[in-house]
Amino acid sequence: MQVKKFSRRGVTRVLWLQSVADDGHVPTRSELTAGTDLTDAIASIDGWTLSNQPIETPDLGSTFESKIPGTDQADDSSLGFYEDRASDELEQLLKKDATGWVVFLRKGDVPSSRSMDVFPVRVGSRSPNYSTDNEAAKFTVNFSITEKPVQDAAVPAAVVPKQEK
Repeated sequence: MQVKKFSRRGVTRVLWLQSVADDGHVPTRSELTAGTDLTDAIASIDGWTLSNQPIETPDLGSTFESKIPGTDQADDSSLGFYEDRASDELEQLLKKDATGWVVFLRKGDVPSSRSMDVFPVRVGSRSPNYSTDNEAAKFTVNFSITEKPVQDAAVPAAVVPKQEK
């Protein structure tokens, strides 16, 4: 199989949505458009993965200790941001206890690509990163993933304006 490799930098988009109407947590194009694009302010990404807690199933008939899939859980997840010296828009948007959805468009905003992951979240904390090093000012937002995320959803089609006849 030939794989067209790419770097997430410059391709992947990360959005913050304050509302998603669908009970299955798949946003519409208008909800994506209404969201806040966080991509250019992100300095680091940690977590945003699911893991499974397997259940051991030993039996008397074998010396092999088999396992079956158990419960799923989301890893601790955070986004690191560059601070904006002139604006506190991100800090106000991502206050402690704010709820919303973090959306990753893994392969960019490519309609019909099954590369959209949607995480229902609540902000657990937001803290500035203090440093005397020669680096940009940053802050970290820690998120609690509150429900099962949607993975590999299709990116909604772009809205095409209707042409008058």
